[in-house]
Amino acid sequence: MRYTINLMRLATAIMLSVFALFVSGSPAVSWPERAVKFIVPIGPGAGVDITARMFADRLAKKWGHPVVVENRPGGDAIVAITTFVGANDDHTLLFAASGAFTAHPYLHQKLPYDPRDLSPIARVTSTVVALAVPASLNVKSVADLIAMVRAQPGKLNWATATSLNDFLFAGYLKDTGLSMTKVPYRDTVSAINDLAEGRIDLYIAAYAIMRPQVQAGKVKVLAITNRERAASAPAIPTVKEAGFPELGFDGLTGLFGQRSMPNDVRERIAADIRDTATDPEIMSRLTATGQIIIPGTAAEFTAAIEEQLANVAAVGKALGIKPAQ
Repeated sequence: MRYTINLMRLATAIMLSVFALFVSGSPAVSWPERAVKFIVPIGPGAGVDITARMFADRLAKKWGHPVVVENRPGGDAIVAITTFVGANDDHTLLFAASGAFTAHPYLHQKLPYDPRDLSPIARVTSTVVALAVPASLNVKSVADLIAMVRAQPGKLNWATATSLNDFLFAGYLKDTGLSMTKVPYRDTVSAINDLAEGRIDLYIAAYAIMRPQVQAGKVKVLAITNRERAASAPAIPTVKEAGFPELGFDGLTGLFGQRSMPNDVRERIAADIRDTATDPEIMSRLTATGQIIIPGTAAEFTAAIEEQLANVAAVGKALGIKPAQ
């Protein structure tokens, strides 16, 4: 009899434990089970890289496992994206600006990855993207630069940090009949150094990578592409304020996971991102490096990316470029 009672108590305890695990949503709580990797499509020092490393440090403490940042620059972000997709691992995430891939279908005849494999987890920030020239060029505004380009067709050159920057600016040049020479770069550091030395005439990239050279007096930022002025550089106008709204776009940055990642894990990561983003030190440091902190859910990030894709499609249609199938 005593054996039967003890057995019933044990069975009841097991049932209650299973019920508690079910109610608490154990799959989300159990993630991560090991080290997490953030793959970043550009080199160290850029705005996305700085943001990824700040969040990786804080999330490692929150998750109780290391969060490693792996830079995979080059190949128009395709190197990083294919590495991420090929990992097929819910502990390997892509930390990137959506602009790194939203123009890919219009820039490449065939993509080595399925865009559906880039599944949004959480929006993190909007990178402040700037149009900058060498201080030695003696250009004071976007209007001055465009006038110089028009007066010297084909003589000035330009570079950008992402394929979206490439696509939009190349489209603008074609639409306005302007001629500049594009200079490709594998990493953002080489480009900003060449801009500072006057070897390139225009660079469109994250303000964070430009800031040291701006402070050194070697680079001048003419405008930012974002919808609103940046708190870290309030004196710099937006391209819309400068009279060139067609050059505007927001540098949406966030985390992407595998399509197979469970929704509860996705929501848990997004919640931890939002919690980390409210940390006063994180907010202060990211704002100072040229980020606008706008953490959001997977649904909010997806909606923002779809808006960006629609804008890219409109440019592609205007230029007569069909997307890759």
